[in-house]
Amino acid sequence: MRNRHVRDLAWLIDAPDLFDADAVGWHGRIACLGEATPQTDTASFLDALDREPTPLLAALDLHAHTRLGRYAESLMAFYLRSQGVLVAHGLQVRSADRQTIGEFDFLVRIGAQLVHWEFATKFYLLEAGGSGHDADYFVGPNLADTLGAKMNKIFERQLNLSSHPDAQALLAEPVARAQAFVKGWLFYRRQGMQAPTIDGLSSSHCRGFWCTQTEWREAQSASSSLRHMVLPRLQWLAPARAETHDTLTHAQLQQWLAQYFDGDDMPIMVASMAVDGMQMHEVERGFVVRDDWQERASRRLGLAR
Repeated sequence: MRNRHVRDLAWLIDAPDLFDADAVGWHGRIACLGEATPQTDTASFLDALDREPTPLLAALDLHAHTRLGRYAESLMAFYLRSQGVLVAHGLQVRSADRQTIGEFDFLVRIGAQLVHWEFATKFYLLEAGGSGHDADYFVGPNLADTLGAKMNKIFERQLNLSSHPDAQALLAEPVARAQAFVKGWLFYRRQGMQAPTIDGLSSSHCRGFWCTQTEWREAQSASSSLRHMVLPRLQWLAPARAETHDTLTHAQLQQWLAQYFDGDDMPIMVASMAVDGMQMHEVERGFVVRDDWQERASRRLGLAR
């Protein structure tokens, strides 16, 4: 697909969910997009949108987006609205004194039922000291949260919003069920991208690697035919495509990383690109982190536990 935003929407529609809807532990609380849009010819819909993306671009209001989560929400809202199943998006629930209680990400119509979908797009790195059996060992690149904390927030709090009296007073009909709709990527240490062992995690989830700046420098061959891209946050969803002149050689990326980490400690998403006709396409992606990132992540996890 030529249009980046259409590719992002296609990824949200087609990419594996982060959680396994069939896992018994979720008790049916994982959303299935196909349940809401069973008759949709997704390929034809996306092809037509790629040929004429103006309706999507107008709906996105791109200048308003600085946060990846809100951008992804806007993409999904456009799709659900186009399929005629969206009842509400971003519906805030406030108390009588105007205090915010919560927000319904999506209210969708599935058959005769009103269903609440809590939507998220998340990116977590498996801290190397973890066993892989505990979701709290998956930590966000900025160390602000963990997969375990996000799961608890969604399932223990956000999915219960419709039971609040102020939410019930706001809605014209009761919510029949509440489900989590979560997409994302999980990143594993470059040496050994082991299969996850967390109950309820989809075995087919999108995955990448993470490595330190030193490990990246030592592992990458300067003679490799691959080129590279630094992916800004709003381009973290779908695998990247680019013109050759928008990519970096091994040496150019090394120089860029050295300058960046000299003044910033936020991990950087990098995509390795291969030639695909007149363009280049992503063959793998990962976070390059400053050499002290794992030590800081370990401290963060220790404090959290």
